[in-house]
Amino acid sequence: MSLPDDLSMDPVPRVEADIPCDTAYLCDILLELLRIHSPTGYTDPITRRLCEELDRLDVKYELTRRGAVRATLPGKETQAGRAVVAHLDTLGAMVRELKSNGRLGLRPVGTWSSRFAEGARITLFTDTTLLRGTILPLKASGHIFDQEIDRQETSWDTIEVRIDEHAHSKQDLLNLGINVGDFVGVDAGPELLQNGFFNARHLDNKAGVAVLLSVIKALREDGPLPVELHFLFTISEEVGSGASAVLRGNVAEMVSVDNGTVGQGQESSELWPSICLADSSGPFDYHLSRHLLSLCQNHRILHGRDVFRFYRCDSASAVEAGNDIRTALVTFGVDASHGYERTHVDSLRRTAQLITAYARSEPLFPTGPEMLDSVAEFPETRETPVLNVPPEQVSQHFPAPEEPGTPHRDG
Repeated sequence: MSLPDDLSMDPVPRVEADIPCDTAYLCDILLELLRIHSPTGYTDPITRRLCEELDRLDVKYELTRRGAVRATLPGKETQAGRAVVAHLDTLGAMVRELKSNGRLGLRPVGTWSSRFAEGARITLFTDTTLLRGTILPLKASGHIFDQEIDRQETSWDTIEVRIDEHAHSKQDLLNLGINVGDFVGVDAGPELLQNGFFNARHLDNKAGVAVLLSVIKALREDGPLPVELHFLFTISEEVGSGASAVLRGNVAEMVSVDNGTVGQGQESSELWPSICLADSSGPFDYHLSRHLLSLCQNHRILHGRDVFRFYRCDSASAVEAGNDIRTALVTFGVDASHGYERTHVDSLRRTAQLITAYARSEPLFPTGPEMLDSVAEFPETRETPVLNVPPEQVSQHFPAPEEPGTPHRDG
């Protein structure tokens, strides 16, 4: 594919970072990944394709028993390594019911609304074959149900799968080899426009995987990095377990790369990456987050900051599993996340540039053993003194409030 040299519709002044990124490769590999179904629990096919790409890039990697991948680029420092992580798994569904009308009832895999499932084209993975179909509301035709189609409830109980086979009864479904528990992959339907906007389901987090692959491509000719860097590709982030089982004990820092929520009450943008300072699991590491912000400033990477309320990433599962690591979150902006998603090529490119800068940066703190012997080796942060006032002197430091209506006086 080819990208325009100048995305003329970009309303943001072109502030170009001093770090190269093969944007064409990033978009090409993203389009390919989006064509591979990988709902949580059915990720083997995309794991295989990822490993093929790592082989092509001549990067060493290991697999866990379930199929998470850990690729490694060598570094001068190995005692306390770094990791960056993105997840391969996506939202999807499973068959929960074979219905008497020849349709299939569903339950979601991951957290998403059934309103975004309506109308989706899908692939059904049976024990022996692949079947195609469409997710429809129970009352799908206005010519039959008239205005009732707009009054039916939005829920997973009011949608069903119509398989593109001769299936008009439960027995027909059984004859086709369909069973309860079969996985359903929802088509991504990607579309990349000349103005740089990228529309697709599952940008969360196929786009993050593509970003990390483009970083590997940029770094593989660098020689040893300042710190050994592990690229982690997890397979169960959408159901909460994420990076809990793929980390090595020598990793001191981990940066998650995932989608950033764009919309009301948020500060993220589709045009640049955001450093997320906290999500629903709590704040991320102060020092590592500020290091990433400093890299953006030093390398002229357009960026923002955000705090996410209803959001959880791989970092949370890693810490909950007992890993003593500093964590941070870098996000590319996505509109309508877990729905009909959209981002912009600029956001993906700038995210890749930031992760590349992070990989090339010197260690955040001097490396050493996992446990420190003294607070002298512990990093310092800015401290605000707190007054320790005896009770009898409180009124001198904190005068009684003025009466209501009294004009405010400065000084």
